[in-house]
Amino acid sequence: MKKLSKVIIAGCSLGFLISGCAPSVAVKKTHTITVKETEKVESKYTGPKRRVAIIDFENKTAYGQRRLGTAASDILITELGKSGKFILVERGKIKKILEEQNFQSSGHIDPNTIVKAGKLLGLNAIVTGSISQFGVKKGGSDYLIIQSKQIIAQATVDIRVVDVETGRIIYTDSGKGMARQKTGQFLGMGTKAKYDETLEGDALRSAIVKFTENIIYQVNKKPWSCRVAEVMNQDIYLDAGRESGLEIGTSLKLFHLGKEIISPVTGLVIGRTQKEIGVIRVESYIGEDGAVAKMVKGTLPSRGDLCKLIDRY
Repeated sequence: MKKLSKVIIAGCSLGFLISGCAPSVAVKKTHTITVKETEKVESKYTGPKRRVAIIDFENKTAYGQRRLGTAASDILITELGKSGKFILVERGKIKKILEEQNFQSSGHIDPNTIVKAGKLLGLNAIVTGSISQFGVKKGGSDYLIIQSKQIIAQATVDIRVVDVETGRIIYTDSGKGMARQKTGQFLGMGTKAKYDETLEGDALRSAIVKFTENIIYQVNKKPWSCRVAEVMNQDIYLDAGRESGLEIGTSLKLFHLGKEIISPVTGLVIGRTQKEIGVIRVESYIGEDGAVAKMVKGTLPSRGDLCKLIDRY
């Protein structure tokens, strides 16, 4: 019995040296997210919103199957939505168009397909992407009666932003992110190192947030415009309004669109000839995202003519 008491006292003495001989207390599990930064360009654009769609990302890794691609696109939708600078078109709508046109709805879509699907939905840009790398590894250390373990998830996400009008890829980027889960045990008590699926989302988010602001900047760098949806008598109906943030009283220049200019090399539309025909002013809203305008000067436009903000030209 005396020998047993000595063992207990010795253990307690060792505990004082390591942990103050405190009671057996579990070490809490913690998550740490590491973001590898890239140069960010802050978007100072405050005008009307663009229409943007984000397609489910393609998972090129052997990990997580389709789950990772869907999670990555959901995260990007959330981050872009928080900016308040876009009308984000529901993923179901873009999927339906892609299915109707026999297009694949994964992240691997060629620019010509993007143009066709995007124009049908009146989009300004479509963001596609892929998870090119994803891995999980375990590590840790044992110190007599204290164990420390950690699980690390690492992700690399690649994105492409396609301008719907021209089909040109206007921005590409690659982000790397890492999420770490730490666990610990003291005298066999505490949390064990088990994989937590929230690590996937944390690693993907840490990769995506670093280029979100750059996406906002690149999409909004191109001057905002809308189209004439209909002309009845002296009323000019526009396909942008309250939801787009087009303010009442805004003046717009009208342009009649002519022939498409197509690149002889890529076959993509470079642009269209434009002829200025007048100026209009937004008078009222119609529907969820439409507006009614009146002529200020010039000649009445036709359905499909282009409207541009005056203060940007």
